[in-house]
Amino acid sequence: MTYTTQMDAARKGILTPQMEEVLRNEPISKEDLLERLAQGRIAIPANKNHANLKAAGVGAGLKTKINANLGVSKDVCSFESEMNKARMSVNLKADALMDLSVSGDTEAFRKRLVAEIPVMIGTVPIYDTLTRTRKPTEEITIEDWFKTVEIHAQNGIDFITIHAGLTSKCAQSLRINKRLCGIVSRGGAILFEWMAKTGQENPFYEHFDRLLDICEQYDVCVSLGDGLRPGAIKDSTDAPQIEELITLGELTKRAWAHNVQVMIEGPGHVPLHEVEMNMKLQKKLCHQAPFYVLGPLVTDIAPGYDHITSAIGGALAAMHGADFLCYVTPAEHLRLPSADDVKEGIMAARIAAHAGDLAKGLPGAAELDYAMSKARGKLDWEGQFACAIDPEKAQAYRDSSQPSDKGVCTMCGDFCAVKRVEGLL
Repeated sequence: MTYTTQMDAARKGILTPQMEEVLRNEPISKEDLLERLAQGRIAIPANKNHANLKAAGVGAGLKTKINANLGVSKDVCSFESEMNKARMSVNLKADALMDLSVSGDTEAFRKRLVAEIPVMIGTVPIYDTLTRTRKPTEEITIEDWFKTVEIHAQNGIDFITIHAGLTSKCAQSLRINKRLCGIVSRGGAILFEWMAKTGQENPFYEHFDRLLDICEQYDVCVSLGDGLRPGAIKDSTDAPQIEELITLGELTKRAWAHNVQVMIEGPGHVPLHEVEMNMKLQKKLCHQAPFYVLGPLVTDIAPGYDHITSAIGGALAAMHGADFLCYVTPAEHLRLPSADDVKEGIMAARIAAHAGDLAKGLPGAAELDYAMSKARGKLDWEGQFACAIDPEKAQAYRDSSQPSDKGVCTMCGDFCAVKRVEGLL
């Protein structure tokens, strides 16, 4: 029996090699995986042209995944540096990479990523249309937009962010409901500019079926982007954001009717007390589709530390239903991230994802925490390093300050609580 996409296969009861890969790494039964894939509650982004992909699932009942962004800009344009970041990200156990390059030979870089990197890879074709055509925004044609999408699909990209929900109606809502920080999505801003200058409807909304035909042909998961995500705490959960989200829910059903897998992208900058509401609102309006969130950042005042503000929001988001966290680095809002920034962002996002899985009671999530606690209770330092999310950093910290009694650390020394009650409990 043949199938077009992972969703189509699940609806036909076919267990694909990609599904088998997911089953080897997740606490889910074959029956549940097939059912949730068929319903759209799980997605396995897996382009038919990504030959070396180690497939991963995103969605209900699976481990929370994390994505690392990379890519060149006009001012910092070293593809080799970005390739090194990509390899490092895989070694640091990022589940996905997004190439957000906006300069240079972007297609050659994408092809190299797909050939060498085994995790799922995403892009934003809207950016690349400007880079590829070198046209002013208002001169971009509908054929230009869709040609870029087709190129990315042919290149083997597993998921593409498309801001199809930013309609003329949403744009009018934004004009009426003034924000402190306007539009902060690059893709959203490009489309808003194109619509304003041409007087036309969003091409990806108006010709959504054409987009779906491409995605179905290559089995590209469409990540419905939030072009009106809030970029400021004051703008969180406002009318334009919700207007776009309602549209994304409608587009989700249309995609599923074509057997095209969907993820929904979410905010953004959200205060702590609104994170749970945002997660539940998305799941409700978008029919339990997998939710992919940037952060969310829970305060606006921490440039240089936004990997921390993001991790706080990300943990809470994962606890309340987010399935996929896009990392934020210390360089967010400031510059293109360095390799060190990328590592900090990945580690913060992995901690947030794991904390969310613990809170959700995901089967098996607590096993490593229990092992770490057992090692700590025995002052088993090697055991602690083995359980650490970053063993090298933990080892380096201990090695940098050696105690006279090798069984304890230099923080407590003779006052070590664990050693004092050893044999007494």
